Amino acid sequence: MSKPRILVTGAAGKSASAVVEQMLERGYPVRAFVRQQDDRSNRLKSLGAEVVVGDVLNPASIRSVMAGVERVYFCYPPLEGLLEATTNVAVAARDAGVEAIVNMTQITARPNATSQLARQHWLAERIFDWADVGASHVKPGYFSDNFYMLNGENIAKEGKIYLPYGEGRHAPVASDDIARVVTAILVDPAPHVGKRHVLTGPRNMTIREMAEVFSKELGKPVEYVDLPIEHWRQALIEKAGLPEFLADHLAHVAKDLQDGVFDAQTDVVERVSGLPAQSLEQFIQANRDRFVSGERRAA
Repeated sequence: MSKPRILVTGAAGKSASAVVEQMLERGYPVRAFVRQQDDRSNRLKSLGAEVVVGDVLNPASIRSVMAGVERVYFCYPPLEGLLEATTNVAVAARDAGVEAIVNMTQITARPNATSQLARQHWLAERIFDWADVGASHVKPGYFSDNFYMLNGENIAKEGKIYLPYGEGRHAPVASDDIARVVTAILVDPAPHVGKRHVLTGPRNMTIREMAEVFSKELGKPVEYVDLPIEHWRQALIEKAGLPEFLADHLAHVAKDLQDGVFDAQTDVVERVSGLPAQSLEQFIQANRDRFVSGERRAA
C-alpha cells in the first residue's frame, strides 16, 4: 500500500526543510512548496522531494499544488499575510479532501495578544479547525535557533547576549525537535486532530542562567546584557534590517517573555516524537561553529 503524499509549505525554512528530510527518510512522497528556486530548494530536490515553486497568497497556486495531497505541514514565515495564506490553504485542502494538516502556530497565540502576528495565529488556528481538515497545532515556545540568529556574532566577538527579556523564564526548543514532532504527527495524525501541542525544551531558565550555560560550553565568559525593548526594536529595524512588522512582533514577544507568557516546560517533544528534547547544552555543542565564528544563517 502506497504512503500518503505530504505537502510541506515554506519548505526551504528551518523546521520545514527538516520535516521534508525526515518524511523522505521514512519513505513518504513529499511535495516541497517553495517561493523560489535556490540552493535550498535544489538541495531538497536532490534528496528526492518534488519541488514546486509558488505562492500561498495566490489561491490558484495553492489549489494546484494541493492536488493529490493527503497530509499537509503548513508553515508560514513571521511576515504579513498569515490570515490570507491560512484561508487559501484551508479552502484548497478542504476542496482536495486533505485528511490532516499540522499547523505551525506559536505559544503567544491568543485573542488578547499585543502582537498583531500572535493574534493572527490565534485566528489561523480557528480557521483550520472550522475547515474540518483534520488540523492539529504545534505551538513552540522560544526557538533555540534564535540565539545564533539574533546573537551569534555578539557571542562570538564580544561574549555578550543582547536581549530585552529581563528575568523572564523559558525553555528554548530547537527547530530540529519541532520538526520531529511534526513528522510524527504527519505519520499518524488521528490522535492529534484538534489538539494544541505546546513544545518546549527540557529546562526553564532565565537568559542570565542561559548565559552561564554558554560560558561553560564555549569555555569563555558570556554575559547577558538586558536592553530596553524599544531600543532593541529600533536596532532590529535600523541595524539588522528587519521589516517593521517583524520587529514589532519581536518587541511584543520580549514583553510576553518578561510577563511570563513563555514560562512553560512540557514533555511533548519526547511524548510525541519518542526522543527527548535537546538541552541548551546539546544545542550549543551541535551549533558550536556558529557561536565561535558568528556565522548567521537564515532559519
